Amino acid sequence: MNKLVVIWLSTIAVSSPSFAQHGDASRGQRDFRMCAPCHSLEADRNMTGPSLAGLWGRRAGSLPSFERYSDALKSSGIIWDDRSLDGWLSDPDGMVPANEMPFNGIKKPQDRADLLAFLKEATKPGAASELYTQGQMGGMGGMMGGGRDQNLKSLEPAQQVKTITYCHDTYRVTTADGKTRAFWERNLRFRTDSSKDGPEREAPALVPAGMMGDRAGVIFSGPEEITKIIEQRC
Repeated sequence: MNKLVVIWLSTIAVSSPSFAQHGDASRGQRDFRMCAPCHSLEADRNMTGPSLAGLWGRRAGSLPSFERYSDALKSSGIIWDDRSLDGWLSDPDGMVPANEMPFNGIKKPQDRADLLAFLKEATKPGAASELYTQGQMGGMGGMMGGGRDQNLKSLEPAQQVKTITYCHDTYRVTTADGKTRAFWERNLRFRTDSSKDGPEREAPALVPAGMMGDRAGVIFSGPEEITKIIEQRC
């Protein structure tokens, strides 16, 4: 393990009272909602951050299906357990500088203890499937991590993109229902989804975004399709 991390964990172990506190998993379950937009509890369902399934005993930065770890985390040598996770939740930047995780830490020891109590059970093999089946937390999507992504392989005609033209500062998107919508170029985002829920090849999806109805995203199965479908024409 990285020498600086060892020193940091030793400091946490001495100074943090969270180890002496009993965590309440039910409170931690509610607290997990702040983690759910970025982390899933389902195995290999990665989002902005990696899946937390099977977290205890895993080497930091080592989940094979996740490709966006920082070099700092991959080289830290940390093995995730009660002590290291408490240190990480307390101050990620202090524990692993330049780790790139947009999270400032949880300062209250009891809150960390509660979250860890929940995660220790919820990340065990098969636990996420059981929680999904039981429908716990009164909002399954938040508990499982961001909810289920829309399956883009089966779309309504209004979401099936047929053509995209570009003129000056405007994109015009024509869908399978025969309608054409105009978007200011900054209000239309092009994205990709190569997962099992992503769109079929050469069948991009139009997905609404924002509250005003003036923004949307076009999701492709791969980046090579983006320039193929856009025609510069006025």
